[in-house]
Amino acid sequence: MHDIKIGTLVSADNAKMVIPQIIKHGFETFSITFWESALEYDLKEFGAEIMQMLEGTNCSISSLSVFGNPLVDTQKGPQTRKSFEKLIDSAKYFNTDLVTGFAGRLIDRPLGESLAKFKEVFTDIAKRGQDESVKIAFENCNMGGTWNTGDWNMAFSSKMWEPMFDAVNYDNIGLQWEPCHQMVQLVDPIPQLRKWVGKIFNVHGKDATIAWDVIKEHGIYSDSEFVWHRTPGFGDSNWTDIISILRMNGYKGSIDIEGFHDPVYKDELEYTGQVHGLNYLKQCRGGEFIPNPAHKEVRI
Repeated sequence: MHDIKIGTLVSADNAKMVIPQIIKHGFETFSITFWESALEYDLKEFGAEIMQMLEGTNCSISSLSVFGNPLVDTQKGPQTRKSFEKLIDSAKYFNTDLVTGFAGRLIDRPLGESLAKFKEVFTDIAKRGQDESVKIAFENCNMGGTWNTGDWNMAFSSKMWEPMFDAVNYDNIGLQWEPCHQMVQLVDPIPQLRKWVGKIFNVHGKDATIAWDVIKEHGIYSDSEFVWHRTPGFGDSNWTDIISILRMNGYKGSIDIEGFHDPVYKDELEYTGQVHGLNYLKQCRGGEFIPNPAHKEVRI
């Protein structure tokens, strides 16, 4: 059953402290995340320390991620670009072949205007990844942005995916997808998953609850909340369907829970919620593997 593993995101700042404490609960993968820059880390040493923690377990590092805006030319933009390169070069120290992050965008400009800069930045990064046998996946988080305004990520809109993949036409470029980021836009994630599953390299385990009663009464532009990010097992998504679609299309990656968003299972209940989500997702993938009994198959 472990062709799709279930894990969680862990901040690079806390990984050495957190992983030894939570590994006993059954997490199978860890996605290590950096905020805007990984340049201050000795990744060879960091990787050796992390891999030593995982020694003797069946756990692995699913991806390294840097979340910043690599398309801007402020101080932090070049740091994020260089961090993509550094993580690609250092992925081998973590025994992973996947680097993820935001695609970036030109600040407060319509998304289509970011394509030229995206091509300029990520053509070389994609080539570097290809040379190192590393895949690159863009998370689909809007970070509060819309089509016309925002300052982080163009890859939240499925309308941009085909132009992005045409602009940087490398097979090692894909998506780090999660249903939550589509649901907050009132997009049905299931048909989207069926269409784009071949480009999905990693799945973030985060769900959403949509209050349709609030939408029907007040719409989406009032001061009434109408959608909440949720830990899997507490939201509206059918994860059995999601995992079935992934399996039917040969997906062999992981589903990594993105915690610290649930409005109920937070603070002292954070890992209560995450472990519930972990066990829920394991059940959605079919529970424990049971070998078939030796018999001659009879078809009627």
